[in-house]
Amino acid sequence: MSLKKVAVIMGSKSDLSTVKPAADTLNEFGVPCEAHVMSAHRTPAEACAFASSARENGFGVIIAAAGKAAHLAGVLAAHTTLPVIGIPVKSSTLDGLDALLATVQMPSGIPVATVAIDGAKNAALLAVQILAVSDAELSQKLSDMKQKMADEVRSADAEVQKEL
Repeated sequence: MSLKKVAVIMGSKSDLSTVKPAADTLNEFGVPCEAHVMSAHRTPAEACAFASSARENGFGVIIAAAGKAAHLAGVLAAHTTLPVIGIPVKSSTLDGLDALLATVQMPSGIPVATVAIDGAKNAALLAVQILAVSDAELSQKLSDMKQKMADEVRSADAEVQKEL
């Protein structure tokens, strides 16, 4: 069984710098990903078609990043049974609060997991965790990452204890 891909969909090319940490994190874990620009408002047919065929095209999770009205994650979620993770993108209008609320306040039956504003790395880690449910190697990589983080905190604590 080959590892499922993760789609990283952004509403605008200007979101590329925000979603790049997601792609980088997925690459670190060896998870294949594809990135695309699709708009819930300007290219709705393409967004719907992508989501509708994502499972048959080898995807296991969709990450969707959008700012302002931020309907992209919801539109994609409405057209697939795959998990969709929304990244609200910070904008100049309301510092991303509008995107956060639009992404998190989905109607019953159309769930979208939502990470922090500009939280691309956590979106990728959540996607990896979802895929790791059925992949022992990926699960081990996550355990190793968490152990490394714990070791780094313990090291920092030891340094602070020496200084005080």
